Amino acid sequence: MQLSKPAVIGGIALVGLLAGCASQTLDQPATFAPADTVAVLNRVTWGVNDSTVRRVRATGLARYMESQLHPAPAQLPPAAQAQLAELTIGKRPLQLLVFDLERRRKDADAIADDDAKKLAQQGYQQELNRLAREAATRALLLAMYSPNQVQEQMTWFWMNHFNIHQGKANLRAMVGDFEEQAIRPHALGKFRDLLAATVHHAAMLRYLDNEQNALNHLNENFARELMELHTLGVDGGYTQRDVQELARMLTGLGVNLGPTAPAVRRELQTQYVRLGLFEFNPNRHDYGAKQFLGQSVRAHGLAEVDEAIDRLSRHPATAHFISRKLAQYFVADDAPAALVERMAQTFLRSDGDIALTMQTMLAAPEFAASLRHKFKDPLHYAVSAVRLAYDEKTILNAGPLLNWLNRMGEPLYGRQTPDGYPLSQAAWASSGQMTTRFEIAKAIGSGNAGLFKTDAPLAVAQPAFPQLANALFYQALQAGLSASTHDALEHADSPQEWNTFLLSAPEMMFR
Repeated sequence: MQLSKPAVIGGIALVGLLAGCASQTLDQPATFAPADTVAVLNRVTWGVNDSTVRRVRATGLARYMESQLHPAPAQLPPAAQAQLAELTIGKRPLQLLVFDLERRRKDADAIADDDAKKLAQQGYQQELNRLAREAATRALLLAMYSPNQVQEQMTWFWMNHFNIHQGKANLRAMVGDFEEQAIRPHALGKFRDLLAATVHHAAMLRYLDNEQNALNHLNENFARELMELHTLGVDGGYTQRDVQELARMLTGLGVNLGPTAPAVRRELQTQYVRLGLFEFNPNRHDYGAKQFLGQSVRAHGLAEVDEAIDRLSRHPATAHFISRKLAQYFVADDAPAALVERMAQTFLRSDGDIALTMQTMLAAPEFAASLRHKFKDPLHYAVSAVRLAYDEKTILNAGPLLNWLNRMGEPLYGRQTPDGYPLSQAAWASSGQMTTRFEIAKAIGSGNAGLFKTDAPLAVAQPAFPQLANALFYQALQAGLSASTHDALEHADSPQEWNTFLLSAPEMMFR
């Protein structure tokens, strides 16, 4: 299905956005030239809405972007915060949740009666599903209502980069903690800290089978993906020998799902480490001499992992690989080589500072030229449509959003392979995909999406009919619409149809 490119109107080009950033020293604040606020917000947030536009116009684009790259703790609307406060994954530590689930699983498996066993096992699976749904709900509420929009975009970017699939084993209980503890706090910080947090998280170790990786029983899965997908890239210059040596360095890193520690040989007991579900068991570690990325590795247990993280996070190939993926996500499917090189140099000079690397990208003329031309993946489309339709009016039911993402083929935590969802237009622009998006547009535009329906007793019905023909549309959006979109809107037979036409317009498919 062919999509016409959105119109680019005179005066919207962002040449000069963050002008001068690339030539400033790394600790200087960015400076901004006048720019089309809507075009910028559609790219750096999860979708433009009236409250964000008003906030930016009050403070100025420069100050807003500075606050986005270096965010303060997020304050969500009370209705959204209240929903987050009720989630089990926010009330109980991951360790206790998993301990209880493991006891439940073992108890169910031990039941002799087949029917009773099946019922107990179903209950265990349903609890895992509930926890995964809580994690997805939290992610969506933060994407829609957190003022730290760049941080939330980067949280999703890194969750996709360090992909784990919730369907494996009991990862449905862990994905929320992986996102909240390993990814979000480091999403705009130093890449080394982010990488270390993922390497030491039980969800990653379990997903990529490192709990099976031990002395004389190597499992290379995690070592291979750590280099190919997380750091150096497939063309990063490493060899199969490097994969094997890294796997040896990672031996002993695993997961302990129970309250008791293993029996460790007396001479190694001081090296045993337990942090939550993460465990380093020296009994399982290969203490032999190693050679990794052209340098020798001293045999010193868990510290070998830190040494590997240092080398991988500061390698020039990693700087280019990460910069290319960031540019592909924020600028163009075919990331401009010159921009990637400038970003990689910032990455290397700043010791992997993600915010500064992004600052270089946002300053670039390539970024300015790309505005309104980056195709939205399903998550961007669904969240941006809801943000535009309802602004800060907090939805009460994330179920419809979760169902839409399933239908469009991009459920949260649903990518089975470790490469994450594709970031290109070709992956998401099929005729079937567009038909589903038009149906979603109709559901939102007519107020029949069910986003405000709850099962709570005495629940107060909230208006669910969005008023999209509003001041934001007339003052900021309509100038960016093509003649054909204007014509379609003029021929709408009702406000609901008008909403549907706007939300399904070609311009709504791009950011």
